[in-house]
Amino acid sequence: MTTVLTPASPLTAADRCDRCGAQAYLRVVLASGGELLFCAHHGRKFEPELKKIAVEIQDESGRLTTTTATAADDDER
Repeated sequence: MTTVLTPASPLTAADRCDRCGAQAYLRVVLASGGELLFCAHHGRKFEPELKKIAVEIQDESGRLTTTTATAADDDER
């Protein structure tokens, strides 16, 4: 997929997949001017078709593998 390196607006928890309603991690900008939002699962599933119609694909699915500190981590100090 084509990835936008500096997205104008990052996807947030309020952005939902147009297919299933899960949190969106991909924004697909269409040549027609519209946009579609997909969860990582549906983004991968529809990747071949999306590449044909997309002007840009903002892929933030890498955030799914990023770990963050938790309260349990803080308690161990």
